[in-house]
Amino acid sequence: MHADLVNLTAEPGVAKPDPLLVADGVTRAFGGLVAVHVEHLEIQRGAITALIGPNGAGKSTLFNVLSGFDRADRGHWTFDGAPVTGRSAHRLARRGLVRTFQLTKTLGRLSVLENMKLAATGQRGERLVTSLLPPLWLKQEREIQHRADELLERFRLAHMRDEYAGTLSGGQRKLLEMARALMVRPTMVLLDEPMAGVNPALTQSLLSHITDLRDEGMTVCFVEHDMDVVMGISDWVVCMAEGEIAAEGPPEAVAQNPAVIDAYLGKRHDEPGTEHDHG
Repeated sequence: MHADLVNLTAEPGVAKPDPLLVADGVTRAFGGLVAVHVEHLEIQRGAITALIGPNGAGKSTLFNVLSGFDRADRGHWTFDGAPVTGRSAHRLARRGLVRTFQLTKTLGRLSVLENMKLAATGQRGERLVTSLLPPLWLKQEREIQHRADELLERFRLAHMRDEYAGTLSGGQRKLLEMARALMVRPTMVLLDEPMAGVNPALTQSLLSHITDLRDEGMTVCFVEHDMDVVMGISDWVVCMAEGEIAAEGPPEAVAQNPAVIDAYLGKRHDEPGTEHDHG
């Protein structure tokens, strides 16, 4: 476990020694359904935090709100000490907070390299006036391509750099999505089900890449259903149920927490007489 998390109390909303992301009273409703109602959540800097919970618990919605892809109805949050409530995704990316998606957003008709270059922010050549003056953006363009090639090499996709992204396998698309997220040199990465649909042969590679991010000082928060993955790489686990934080703590403690078991199996799963009543 991350050294700074060792002596913390395993309870919802517990304060962290050095939180990078802090959310308070964040609520998002769709019609009459409250999808997210998080009273207080802190994500520890430099750690891997897993966000778990049954389908419909609000995990991806919370990701969308915190990363600027959706708006909260109420609440506020800070990133690296600065208020960022309601900031758009591209503004947050410039601040160092990026996310990937459960369904990869790769542009299939562009090459792998072009997909990488699109992820870079603040490109001078995208502005009309400067685009007509190559000397103003050529140096930056070369730097972006160098960064892209470095990351493709790191994620073992260099041999696919000129291929259409649409030809990649599911696992390779996940690798590309992760590599694209690193184009902006983020301080925090939100990964939405990075293992979903990945061939088992690539799973270990993806896990290694995620732990490498932490070892390089990055903060990682990821949504995952595979509890073996959660137990294997997480420093801290947050469990959501019905839009709220039901439990949080070290992986071993959360796995045995009655609130987590209730969230997955239903609150009456261990009461006498709830099974085989009609048998």
